[in-house]
Order: sequence, then structure tokens, then C-alpha cells
Amino acid sequence: MVSKASKAKAPNPRITAGLKDLFRRPRALLAAGVLLIMVFAAVAAPLIMPYDPNAQMFEGLSLEGAPLPPSAQFWLGTDLLGRDLFSRLVLGTRTSLIIGVVANGIAVFVGAAVGITAGYFGGWIGGILMRFTDLMMAFPALLLAIVLAAIFKPSLLIVALVIAMVNWVQMARVIYTETRALAQREFIEVQRAMGSGPLRIIGRHILPHLVYSIIVFGTLGISTTVLLEATLSYLGVGVQPPTPSWGNIIFENQTYFATAPWLVFLPGLAILLLALSFNLLGDALRDTLDPRLKGRH
Repeated sequence: MVSKASKAKAPNPRITAGLKDLFRRPRALLAAGVLLIMVFAAVAAPLIMPYDPNAQMFEGLSLEGAPLPPSAQFWLGTDLLGRDLFSRLVLGTRTSLIIGVVANGIAVFVGAAVGITAGYFGGWIGGILMRFTDLMMAFPALLLAIVLAAIFKPSLLIVALVIAMVNWVQMARVIYTETRALAQREFIEVQRAMGSGPLRIIGRHILPHLVYSIIVFGTLGISTTVLLEATLSYLGVGVQPPTPSWGNIIFENQTYFATAPWLVFLPGLAILLLALSFNLLGDALRDTLDPRLKGRH
């Protein structure tokens, strides 16, 4: 006979089946592999970087003062100031991941809280929250982020908060729709009739049904966050030099695009790989964890 304790410790069969299905998808495994490499590079950056990423080395420029191409000494070449590009890209990985995860985490939390509150309570509370959400969605995200970043002094935390402030609305809309449908289900009505309070109903009977959607859309949202951070840094209102970010690396070296294209191509490729990997992993999670979300974006 199986004890209650063993039953409680048994893994969720839905999660187990989803993980098995996920591991059968080559694109998901490739995306996970790329992300693991980038996470390792971000964590172990001080051990991986062969040079100080901000060190302007005399031997890092040609006799004419131009950046050096990739070589045995400088694996990915140097930038316009003679700094090692490989070291700057590795440290830029940490910048992009920190902002991507932190900003998206805040956006997911705020969006889920707004969506659940508006969807469950409805009425004037839901009306005010969703009209505010619609108002935020009416503003172009990039323009709003530029304005907010220009008002506050840019730093890693400020840039993450700015991106979170413009990215929570999509999550709020999705969670609101699902919560509204769940709040009208019979088992929720039964809980209300039994005298269960809103916090208990939301925590024990609604939130568990939303976990998969939150995970899926949260994963997909990281790619948007990474792209927005790179855009802000490229425009000069994101992460500020000398802190390396893939966006400001492109901005600093764009004048050498014709003569030293690797200075623009390599950080651009890093942005593409990171955003694409999160998108592929998010698509795979969407298909495996919640088949109802297939084809929805």
C-alpha cells in the first residue's frame, strides 16, 4: 500500500510528461544548450576573460590606430579603443542576462498580480486595473522606455525597472483573460459558497491553474526584454559605458562597420542567439506544458 507521504512526494505526472516531451525536441535542446553556455559565461566571466574588459591596451591597436582583427592574442579582435572584444562580450553576457531575468521577473510578477486581481474581483476594481493596462499598452513601448530611461539616471537596476514598467501589460492581459474564465467555473463558486475567502481561493484554486501560463509567457518575455535592453543601450539611454553591454558595444564601434565588421556583427549575433534561444525554449514549453496555448502568442 502506498502511503500518503509517498503520494505527496510523487512528482506531478503532467510536469514529468512535459519534461520528457521537451527533451525529445532538438530545437529546445539546442536552445537550452546555448542558454547554459551563456549562463556559464556570465557566472564565470572573471575566470574566462583573458583581459580586463575596460583596459585600453597599446598593443590592441594597429600603427594607424585602427582595431585589430581576430588573432591568437585577441581571439575576437579589439575595439576602437584597443580593448579586447571577447572579454567585453563575455561581461556583456552577464549584463544582458541580469537585466533580462530581473526585468522580466518584475514584469511577470506585476502583470500576474494585476491580471489575477482584475480577473477575480471584476467590477469597478477590474475595470480600473484593465483600463490602466489598456492605457499603458497604447504607448509605444520603446518610446516610453526611452522617456523613462532619460528621466532617471541609467544603471543596471534602473534599466531593469524601466523595461519592467513597459513589459508587464502583456502578461496582465493574458492572465486577466484566464483568471476571468476560471473565476466563473463551478468549483470556484462552490468554494465561495463554503465561505472560502478571496486569498484562499486565489492561492489554492486559481493560481495553480495559471502557473504553466506564467512560466511559458515569462520565458518568452525574456527575449523581448533582452532586445529592448540592447536597443536602449544602443540609443545611449540604457547601460552606460564603461559597463559593457551588447547594445553599447555596437553603438561604440558602428563607425568601423565597413573596415572592422566583426565589431558590430559579433555582439549582434550574441543578441540574436540569446533572444532566439529563449523564444525556442518558450515555444517548446508552451507546447509541452499547456497544449491549449499552441499557436498563441
